Amino acid sequence: MTLTRRISSSFPHFVGFAKRSFKSYKLPGDPSSSPSLTHGIHVFNCPDEVGIVAKLSECIASKGGNILGADVFVPEKKNVFYSRSEFVFDPVKWPREQMDEDFLKLSKMFSATRSVVRVPDLDPKFKISVLASKQDHCLVDLLYAWQEGRLPVDITCVISNHNRGPNTHVMRFLERNNIPYYYLHTTNENKREREILELVLDTDFLVLARYMQILSGHFLRTYGKDVINIHHGLLPSFKGGNPSKQAFDAGVKLIGATSHFVTEELDSGPIIEQMVLFYLFTAALNSVSSSHY
Repeated sequence: MTLTRRISSSFPHFVGFAKRSFKSYKLPGDPSSSPSLTHGIHVFNCPDEVGIVAKLSECIASKGGNILGADVFVPEKKNVFYSRSEFVFDPVKWPREQMDEDFLKLSKMFSATRSVVRVPDLDPKFKISVLASKQDHCLVDLLYAWQEGRLPVDITCVISNHNRGPNTHVMRFLERNNIPYYYLHTTNENKREREILELVLDTDFLVLARYMQILSGHFLRTYGKDVINIHHGLLPSFKGGNPSKQAFDAGVKLIGATSHFVTEELDSGPIIEQMVLFYLFTAALNSVSSSHY
């Protein structure tokens, strides 16, 4: 088990997708363990106090589960506790319904504001919609990751303010995989948010893949669920348009991309994940813009 406790003045959000397969995982040193264990993820947020990690570990271990890694976070000068735990377990010994009940008891014990458990192999996949504009690379990378099984979600549709031709690479991919594509022409006066909301009513969250429109506060409040943006720069630096050019003009030596939750303030929502790439200062701007997506 790997346990990391981080102290900082800001807080991260956590995503619950499995990044590797545990279908043939066996508990170390236990020849009687099930040959096929299931991977689970638990996210927890509550007021900070002594003993939370011990109780979380006890809850999992008492059912025969094994914690593979835990990330614990306590913001500086705030009485708040965040954790994300990855574990494996035998569904026969710890049925899915019982797991929910056990974590609910912990939630009540610590007056948790958030306690979410996901078992990707057993739970229904999240339903998402993807919003994109003219540039394809972010959308294409996401679609290929989905096709390869690295994104365990159901893509209900792709929505764009750019009209792609019927014989383009993206459209052929979507047609082969029966993913609807909706073109909604936008103007400064009409961002087509009402139509977008109608299309995404049944989704669990939205992903903006280089969607070059700013969603209004009204849209975010009406949708009421998470919206994730993929920003082609290392936030909180170089917000807004052309972040690669901003970074290039500033002469920075590190570039990257950021996924973050969308809020009413542009490119200022909580950061989920970042990828960093070192590049030569003499690199051409067009190679900088596309090398890290």
